[in-house]
Amino acid sequence: MEVLDALAEAIGEQLKARKETVAVAESSSGGLISAALLGVPGASAYYLGGAVVYTAKARATMLALPREAVAGMRSASEPYALLLARTAREQLGATWGISETGAAGPTGNGYGDSPGHTCVAISGPVETVLTVETGVDDRRANMRAFAGAAMELLKRAIA
Repeated sequence: MEVLDALAEAIGEQLKARKETVAVAESSSGGLISAALLGVPGASAYYLGGAVVYTAKARATMLALPREAVAGMRSASEPYALLLARTAREQLGATWGISETGAAGPTGNGYGDSPGHTCVAISGPVETVLTVETGVDDRRANMRAFAGAAMELLKRAIA
């Protein structure tokens, strides 16, 4: 968690200095992205909200993404991650949207992805996506790695 805390502090400083905001849609990181960002004193200046969209029902309910919006997309893919980031940003009116979607383990997901696979995305003035493969099946380690990858991507995007 120390790595996540350090990333969150750097991100928070940049967002506050620029008067920018962030919204989060995460899945297999289980809320670690939001927890890290909110752990920084003064987070209310930049953190607008987030959701753990671990299921299709959560995605439809919390992000108001209808089934048609994801037709032909599979979760744990770069296009899906970008859609989540865009939707979180748009729905909360944030400068930046950040998302993560993958398979933490110890087994893979129903789409053939191995444990340790995730896709992260940033949507805002810059859009970028990244696929991460940790190669391990340790669920907690993967959750931290996924959150770290997403936050590192955001840190680079806002630099």
